[in-house]
Parts: sequence; structure tokens; C-alpha cells
Amino acid sequence: MNLKKFKSGVLRFLGNHLLYTMINLLCKTYKVEAKNEESIRELRNRGENFILAFWHGTMLIPWYMHRNMRMLGIISQSKDGEILARILKRWNYKVTRGSSSQGGEVSLGVMVDYAKFEGCVCITPDGPRGPRQELKAGAVVSAKKSGVPLILLGVGYKSKYVLKSWDEFEIPKPFSEVRLIYSEPIMINKDASYEETSSVIAECGEKLRTMQRNAGVFAA
Repeated sequence: MNLKKFKSGVLRFLGNHLLYTMINLLCKTYKVEAKNEESIRELRNRGENFILAFWHGTMLIPWYMHRNMRMLGIISQSKDGEILARILKRWNYKVTRGSSSQGGEVSLGVMVDYAKFEGCVCITPDGPRGPRQELKAGAVVSAKKSGVPLILLGVGYKSKYVLKSWDEFEIPKPFSEVRLIYSEPIMINKDASYEETSSVIAECGEKLRTMQRNAGVFAA
């Protein structure tokens, strides 16, 4: 056995396990307030699927809060995406790898089929490279083609660390207050033209940015 490869494998295993454990412990400390959560609860109670979209920089809590719900996660093919994919699988997500730049058409087809026939889909519509908080077509187009509603999710952290990354990734500090704001279900006309669909994409982007700002306003 190659000793170097063995050591590398052990370290990778320990690193992944420790990271998963630390994230779970951290997330359990947060005080989460969810507004309009009924919008997804009612859909789930009726056995209806939906596509849930939240910004890449706020994704820690949305991924955690929707674990164990038979959801599909769309994850980039980057090295960071590989780490996230491993965590999501342990949270009982089904994971497909792809993005607007790599594997995009394949991912779109997987999203549409999964939303139609199997379960709900989570997507960060400005990932994996940005621009930050600019909603790309995937979430709207997949909702349109699958015939299921799109739900937008604004996420606010009262106390947080902000990383110097393209998405200004936010990590809420231990015991922080967290606010989630769910939109009402948004149905996209399957017969909408390219221009009409583009207009919906722009409207959803502006709506999600507004929800994001509102989620981040906490009382002093």
C-alpha cells in the first residue's frame, strides 16, 4: 500500500467527518425564525413538489434546514462543491453536479425530471461563480419546464462573519438569530416566450434581492 496515499485518505476522512460534525453542532445553536413557511408546508402536505432558490452566499442554513426532506441539491463541479456534496449526502440530499458553466444542460434536465417525478429541488441561482445575487435562468426555466412552483427564500443572519469571496459568503456566529422569508409559490407559464421568460427571471431576481434585504433587518 502506498503510505502517502493512505495518510492522505485518512486525513481527508477525518477532515470531512470533523467538518460535518462541527457544522451540525454550530447549526443547532441558532435561533431560527421562519416567515411564510406555510407556503412550502402546504405544498408538501399535498404531495406537490417545488423548486427552492436562495443566494449562494447565504446557503449554509437553507441547506441545513431542509435536510432529510428527499430534496435534490445542484452543486458545482469545483473542489469546494465536492466538499459540499459530501455534506449534503449525509443530510440525505440527492446530489447532482453541474453549473451554468460546466454540465449545465445535464443539470437542468436532471432538475426538471426530479421535480416532475420524484421530489423537490434546491438551487443557488447565482452560483457557482456569480455575479453575486444575480439570478440566472436555471431556477425559472426548470420550474417552467417541470410545471412546479418556484419558491424564493431570503436569509438573514443577525450576527455573522462575511468571507472575502465572490459571493461574500456569510457564516452566522454561534447562537445568532436567523430569519428565513419564503415567497408565495410562483408558477411560470409553460408556454411563455423567451422574452416573457426573461422578464420573469429579472422579476424573480429583484424579488429575491428585496426578500434578502428584508430578512437581514433585525430589531436593535
